[in-house]
Amino acid sequence: MFTWQMLRWALPGLLKWRTWVRTMPLLYEVGNRTLPVIIITGTFVGLVLAVQSYDQLKAAGFEQRMGVLVSITLVQELGPVLAGIMVAGRVGGALTAELGTMRVTEQIAALRVMGADPIKHLVVPRFLACLLLTPLLGFFCDLFGSLSAWFVAVVLKGMPSEPYWWYIEDAIEGWDVGVGVVKSLVFGGLIGLIACYKGFHCKTGAEGVGRACTEAFVASFILILTTDFFLGTFLSGVYRGIWGLKLLL
Repeated sequence: MFTWQMLRWALPGLLKWRTWVRTMPLLYEVGNRTLPVIIITGTFVGLVLAVQSYDQLKAAGFEQRMGVLVSITLVQELGPVLAGIMVAGRVGGALTAELGTMRVTEQIAALRVMGADPIKHLVVPRFLACLLLTPLLGFFCDLFGSLSAWFVAVVLKGMPSEPYWWYIEDAIEGWDVGVGVVKSLVFGGLIGLIACYKGFHCKTGAEGVGRACTEAFVASFILILTTDFFLGTFLSGVYRGIWGLKLLL
């Protein structure tokens, strides 16, 4: 019911300027303040993937294609998942705490008394901010992960730079990027909904707000991993049904 009420206001609100005026400050909160954490996480994940995969690929004679393995893993799997987890931890908790405090101090009830729908004014902008910014954060995670893998391959291991990027360009398809975007959109929407729901229905007192923040993060984390499995399985089946098995090496 909470999701339905949110969608009932969100879909018509996409064409209204006031909706985006409320959303703009939240775009900054979700995007800019989460970006440093995403960059650091993506960089070190790329470094770890490159270091761990280099020896195995070199033993098989495929070390020049290391960038393909790292980039595919980041674009389809780790990028969306890491972006979702970072948004859930950094933003989801903040949104839950903010709305929970408004509930405890009866600000949400005051909106209802004044005839304003709190879901329209409070939930829709936060949902849109999480929905739109999570794919962009996933892109930065992929970008810096690939750059850090290039550093390992070219600077530390002495591989030529041009083949590294050429193999990535040849292997990465629009489908791979689309899978990452779809996953990021779903994760962002789930985070926004869960954070707002927990904030709207938290118990009274500081303990209730704190517990709601914890529950929001745990629920978001579990749903991200669960949804990633089912989405990945479904989209992989669609790809195999249309184009067959994809070879990375």
